[in-house]
Amino acid sequence: MNDMIQFFRQISGRANSNLFASLPNQSSLQQMAFLREIQREMKEKNSLDVPLKELRVVVFDLETTGFYPEKGDQIISIGAVKMTGSQLKEQETFYTLVKSNLPLSSEISALTNIYEKDLSTAPIAKDALMQFFQFIKSDLLVAHHASHEQAFMKRITSDALRTRFDHRIVDTSFLIRLSNPYMKSAPLEEVCEECGIEVENRHHALSDAIMTAKVWRHYLQLAEEKGFRYLRQVYEHLAKIG
Repeated sequence: MNDMIQFFRQISGRANSNLFASLPNQSSLQQMAFLREIQREMKEKNSLDVPLKELRVVVFDLETTGFYPEKGDQIISIGAVKMTGSQLKEQETFYTLVKSNLPLSSEISALTNIYEKDLSTAPIAKDALMQFFQFIKSDLLVAHHASHEQAFMKRITSDALRTRFDHRIVDTSFLIRLSNPYMKSAPLEEVCEECGIEVENRHHALSDAIMTAKVWRHYLQLAEEKGFRYLRQVYEHLAKIG
């Protein structure tokens, strides 16, 4: 009889242990609440009708192991800088490496100057992503060749946080087309040279984010000179010219 009682106690203890292990901890609950609050704020925001001179954006860039997140390529660094209108806030920046379980090719290391030893002590994807979300909150995002950033952000948010990536990302080409409707996609360094922006430390995520921000500022000022006051006006104009 005593053996039977002891058996049930052991089973009960294991069940309770497994149950509590499966429950989200306090940190996870706080992260979930924070992400829900960001999603709520984004739904309430209407960036299209904010005056361009007051528009708050976060310009960001990713360095990755390749081009195809659906095939397993991963983010290895994130860089970002905040802007209000054409004011670039170089004191409000973000940068982190991201731990990767993939071996880095010599080509990627040569391109980014990031090596496996650098990533060995980097934050895991979940922690790096939460740090990034805490920096950007619900602000509008801007990127050069934004489809690349969007694909990776959707994948890492789904994999690491089990939620959707809902932030709107505006591509720099959105404003560039106002001045050159037929301009094809060009590398960041070419666009910088076109705008008279010095190219330095290329393929470092924060440096690329700052250069992209300067490109955004250049074309935002041109948009205002052309009489555009809101993003909605830009959207409507570009829709007309196709």
